[in-house]
Amino acid sequence: MSEAPAPRGPSPGAASPSPLISPEALLARLGDPDLRIVDARWYLGRPGAGRAAYDAGHLPGAIHLDLDEDLSARQGPGRHPLPEPAEFARRMGDAGIGSRQTVVGYDDQGGWVAARLWWMLERLGHRHVFVLDGGLRGWTDAGGTLSTGIPAWPSSRLEVDGGWTGTIDRDALRQRLGRLVVLDARAPARYRGEVEPIDPAAGHIPTATSAPFEANLGPDGRFLPPDALARRFHELGADGERPVVTYCGSGTSALHHALAMRLAGLPDPILYVGSWSDWSRAGYPVATGPEPGPPA
Repeated sequence: MSEAPAPRGPSPGAASPSPLISPEALLARLGDPDLRIVDARWYLGRPGAGRAAYDAGHLPGAIHLDLDEDLSARQGPGRHPLPEPAEFARRMGDAGIGSRQTVVGYDDQGGWVAARLWWMLERLGHRHVFVLDGGLRGWTDAGGTLSTGIPAWPSSRLEVDGGWTGTIDRDALRQRLGRLVVLDARAPARYRGEVEPIDPAAGHIPTATSAPFEANLGPDGRFLPPDALARRFHELGADGERPVVTYCGSGTSALHHALAMRLAGLPDPILYVGSWSDWSRAGYPVATGPEPGPPA
């Protein structure tokens, strides 16, 4: 993959539909025949646990899509490479998700897997896709019930708008270190290199700033207001002066920042799809500790 000429998304201050839907608004839409709710729960190092959680109870009418099986390619850079657009469109269509349906994704970990579904569908031209603000907790707190029924949606057709845009590969990223704002969405201990549960090297990409995705959320698990998000990203250096690249372990929680920056009215960031799972296997320089470090 290579960097797109220009990421999509609004310029600062531009009006744009929110990528979020509140639990209250979703409750009011239950029963809409064109509504498609997707349970995107997935847990690092626990294959099948997301589906098991879905089977135990999920939003009424929701299907389950798995990060490994449905939202990733079998091969490519990193642990969760993007699938070919046509193949992804076929998978979604077979699951009953087409261009005319409204799609709402949710999970129970702050929306980081649901944000990947949102980003993937929107990048390929879907105009009616949202993340449930507050996720499963927000739903139950708002009085929503859970179900164990599994819907059978008829197949549909997802029209794709070209290929993936707004991405960068590891070689292009390395060449531009020092000229980009690089945000690491992982937990601070992984950024500092104190722990590494799954990838072969511990630490972070040189020049990257620690920006754990959970800080985009309030105590209630919902996203912070747009002005608070804008302040956060400005403090991280994402002020619109330089392009922003987001990464995480495998290109998933990094997209929580894409959603948060959209809410904040900032330009969309560029995604390093392979993320740490790709960089850490390339033999490239690694920084450790709390500081970003010099360019590699």
